[in-house]
Amino acid sequence: MPFGLKNAPMIYQRLIDNALWGVVQPKGGWTVFAERMRSAESTMTAQRSRNSAMTERPGVLTKFEADYSALTTSDPVQALVNGPDGDMFSSGEPDKSSHVPVFGRRSFVDDICFGGVDFDDCLDTLDRLLTRFAQCRISVSFTKIIFVQPKVDFLSHVVTPEGIAADPKKLAAIAEIPFPRNKKGMQAFLGALNYYSRFIQNLAVYGAVLYQLKEDDFGPSTDLSAAKASFAELKRKVVEAPILRHFDSVKDVHVMLFANEWALSSTLMQLHDDKLHPVRFCGRVLKDNEVNYLPAE
Repeated sequence: MPFGLKNAPMIYQRLIDNALWGVVQPKGGWTVFAERMRSAESTMTAQRSRNSAMTERPGVLTKFEADYSALTTSDPVQALVNGPDGDMFSSGEPDKSSHVPVFGRRSFVDDICFGGVDFDDCLDTLDRLLTRFAQCRISVSFTKIIFVQPKVDFLSHVVTPEGIAADPKKLAAIAEIPFPRNKKGMQAFLGALNYYSRFIQNLAVYGAVLYQLKEDDFGPSTDLSAAKASFAELKRKVVEAPILRHFDSVKDVHVMLFANEWALSSTLMQLHDDKLHPVRFCGRVLKDNEVNYLPAE
């Protein structure tokens, strides 16, 4: 993938967090936290036993019923891991747990991009951001900072007031990739598409046949007409990748779904200028056990 380390998936951010905090003890020490974890596991086991005993119908639950039961049943283990205690550490530093993100979200490693409805709004955000830097003793390079720009190139994306677009140079490079000769080449192509998956409608639908290819399938005696057709369609969609509008938490979200025997796909849209515009494209290939369920489940 020609995108560099900074453009790695968000799992890289989690790895950085673990590396930074892995040398300190959780509040109360690992012994206390481990005891709380064992207690939570015992509570969860008891809950599952009660739920199993209360089941009226001995038959197998449908996927919808199983998912609904999982959503309505609280998991003590997940509550402990995802709760405040899971992110609070005793490192000898002042407790900053009361601080909330300036943007209401996480920033990618050490790259920060923000905007505002007007110039004063941007200045207010900048003031809060610099205040947080001072509180956390974080230094920034002034020579790398860009202020008051109508368009910003950020992590292989182009950010404008109208929305977010993929870097046209990167998309052009993907569109020129020939059909791979082996599985490793196909994995590199799919990896490049996955980074821009939010811009490609029905990626999972057309990519399913490519994900299933094995090394032996690239031999001269294998019919790859279906794979080549999907490959060409995905490259066409890359060229026609739209500009995604910025998500507005105040506006309603409209979801358009598509499902077939092997993949699920959806388009998230919001109303802008009295028209529905895409905010993000989502989807994935179904697992082997999920193929047995109806698309509605």
